[in-house]
Amino acid sequence: MAHSVPGAQAIARAARLLRLVTAAGADGAPLQDLARAAELSRSTAHRLLSALKLEGLVDRDEDSTRWMPGPELFLMGSVAAARYDVTSLARDIVRSLAVKTEESAFFSVRRADETVCLLREEGSFPIRSFVLSEGVRFPLGVASAGLAILAFLPDHDVDAYLDRHPELENTWGRTHRRPALRSRLAETKERGYSVNPGLIVEGSWGIGAAVFDRSGRPEWALSLTGVEFRFGPDRMAELGRTLLAHAHQLSARIANARR
Repeated sequence: MAHSVPGAQAIARAARLLRLVTAAGADGAPLQDLARAAELSRSTAHRLLSALKLEGLVDRDEDSTRWMPGPELFLMGSVAAARYDVTSLARDIVRSLAVKTEESAFFSVRRADETVCLLREEGSFPIRSFVLSEGVRFPLGVASAGLAILAFLPDHDVDAYLDRHPELENTWGRTHRRPALRSRLAETKERGYSVNPGLIVEGSWGIGAAVFDRSGRPEWALSLTGVEFRFGPDRMAELGRTLLAHAHQLSARIANARR
């Protein structure tokens, strides 16, 4: 599509930079990191970021020279939230999940082929995992939230996703080869929730459960992360039941709110 619509390639590159800047959070990111992640030269990335800055979509800290979200994004987001934001429905459920499990709890949304973390609530257990926070994106099938969502998509959508992303193994390691990923997807469907046994960061485990819209499509996910010894077999079953109960509650709440 980027090659068939005039100007689409430049817009796609700018949008990619916008996503990377927002994923970096309030502290922003240096030009070199943004250019590398967007697979652009430093000069091209700087030109696009400068154009976005003129429109107020990004900003640049004069002292650190790091790029960060601009004020116009806040205004646009405030308007878009009226249609797309369901965090107000999820916030108390995420908090309840953190309180009951004592682990860090999260609410993520599916955005095309990625998940984006929208909410994070800390549990009371003092040792925490910091793999995930608001604004962080992962491809579907990588973090526990994206694995749960991908598992409950129709088979043809899963096949198409895997065909689009042959780079998963090179980017995320051999555990993300297609056979291994398909095996985890099948286990997730059978179990009802996904398990990520330290595949992103060694020793940091996560479990996720899909949250469905009115038509039964998995568009969001609740997840828990913590250190490995907190996710032993006996406790895992208890955490899974608690996570699924909260996910079912949120799915029902979203369906009723959007009638």
